[in-house]
Amino acid sequence: MLEITFIPALADNYIWLLHEGTDAVIVDPGDAKAVIWRLKAEGLNLKAILVTHFHTDHQAGLPLILENYPAPVFGPASESITGCSQPLSGGEVIELLGKRCQVLAIPGHTLGHLAYLFPGALFCGDTLFAGGCGRVFEGTPAQMVDSLAKLAALPDETLIYCGHEYTEANLRFAMAVEPGNTGTAKRSAEAAFMRLRGRPTVPSTLALEKATNPFLRCSEPAVIAAAQQRNPEAKDPVSVFATIREWKNEFC
Repeated sequence: MLEITFIPALADNYIWLLHEGTDAVIVDPGDAKAVIWRLKAEGLNLKAILVTHFHTDHQAGLPLILENYPAPVFGPASESITGCSQPLSGGEVIELLGKRCQVLAIPGHTLGHLAYLFPGALFCGDTLFAGGCGRVFEGTPAQMVDSLAKLAALPDETLIYCGHEYTEANLRFAMAVEPGNTGTAKRSAEAAFMRLRGRPTVPSTLALEKATNPFLRCSEPAVIAAAQQRNPEAKDPVSVFATIREWKNEFC
């Protein structure tokens, strides 16, 4: 049975570890020592590495890991990924740990950003976060809206494994956008409780994101109204998204 756990790394990154028996796959290895220690501690054989995008905190561990575990590296073909032996563009289906994995192109945060969808589990890097979304560094708001819509179309029970522990800050912003959303307020209190006890707030579910994440709710009247307080021209999903994403960039 596929097991999924996390390896905490750097300030707030999550490296995801998937394993079936003693065979393992890791996602976005930003810290080599943490990965190597975990693989050795659990007696796991590294079969593959998945990289969602080229940012250093998602791939810096690759050189040292590959010295110790010469596994294939899957990553965006259009980005510079250390040791990438299996370049992908989205639309591919690969088999790992005996499971079908769909590769999704989700540009916006970076132009080549990918997500990896296993049965019931989505590894989406820095595109969709618990309660939020990534900054639009290379792409356009329209690309990010399309990418988020692609993810929102997945089954509601899909577990969302994102790349960072940003949930508390994201939900504080979500409450500013939708102060009347009682589900967001409840989720924010639960996240604070979990973090006080050192517990991760991820994975979440897609259903929870659709109910409380303002970046998946850009067609909701309350989110549109909040955006229009800052930009009266924000009326369609792309302009609403662009407005609240800019707001989030400066939100304290």
